[in-house]
Amino acid sequence: MTTATVGNRIAVDAMGSDLGPAEMVAAVAMALRSLPGLEPITLVGREDELRPLLASNQLAEDSRVTIVHASEVIEMTDKPLQALKRKKDASMLRAIDLVKAGEARAVVSCGNTGALMAAGTLRLRMLDGLERPALAGIIPRRNGHFVLIDAGANPEARPEHLVHNAILGSHYCRIVLEQKNPRVGLLTIGTEEGKGNELITASHDLLKRLGSLIRYSGPIEGFQVFEDTVDVVVCDGFVGNICLKTWESLAKFVSGTLKDELRANPLRMAGAALASGAFTALKHRIRPERYGGAPLLGVRGNILKAHGSSNREAVMNAIRVAHEIVARDLNERIVYDVAQANELIAQSV
Repeated sequence: MTTATVGNRIAVDAMGSDLGPAEMVAAVAMALRSLPGLEPITLVGREDELRPLLASNQLAEDSRVTIVHASEVIEMTDKPLQALKRKKDASMLRAIDLVKAGEARAVVSCGNTGALMAAGTLRLRMLDGLERPALAGIIPRRNGHFVLIDAGANPEARPEHLVHNAILGSHYCRIVLEQKNPRVGLLTIGTEEGKGNELITASHDLLKRLGSLIRYSGPIEGFQVFEDTVDVVVCDGFVGNICLKTWESLAKFVSGTLKDELRANPLRMAGAALASGAFTALKHRIRPERYGGAPLLGVRGNILKAHGSSNREAVMNAIRVAHEIVARDLNERIVYDVAQANELIAQSV
């Protein structure tokens, strides 16, 4: 892509990060240097803070970067709905409004998760046929990675919502993990027919009716999640958020414990030096910065939610994922499959 229209821009909320706007501008600079064909970027935030940061990152004269001024910031401690009412000039909201107006195709934000989901849903509205959005996280497993959906957008769900999550996750997996026909599993407490609660039983029955719309592999248990069993793990947002945070906590625990043990004595340190290549590869696979953020799938637009504490590498990769979603017209594909799924669901009632 040699040129990009205004409508293909990626809007970056420069003020919502725990690390401040300096880290966000540095991430944009990294993205523009390392991602060929990247759409132009609009930084949204306090202009008087962003201008000097652009200059320090050699972006002051770069035509690919523009600024939209926003005087307010939604803090992590703000209550989402109150913040939406009281902080109408917040950077997060201005960024979403750019997508609503057709002046950008995607938003990347490290800000308040609840506010981002509420604003995205209320201002952009849902895609045809969908009732609720879902967050899609990417987690490493044996021989690759898998998509976890819903990773926390909706703690309560009905069977049709989990069917929609399966479709959303499948399309996202095709784009980001480049799986042509991803295997989909429904997370439960046992693989036997009828095992699990009412939500799981009903969702399983509906998923089996989808036929070739998705590649449904059936129910999976927790110990199968990190094996090369499925490429998309479907669950409600309550279960998914616990899974995601447990994985992140476990990864930090294993990494920290391994580092401490390898430094315990000179002999272990020598062994660690010999195995440094293996440790580097492991660190690369499990580091959360690799994919940078989770998309809020199902809304009329593209929203990427990165961790509040994301460093510049993580934000750069969130921008990369946003670029890939925009380039592949993710939402158009989703709407077509959801319409077919809803017809099948209606026939089963």
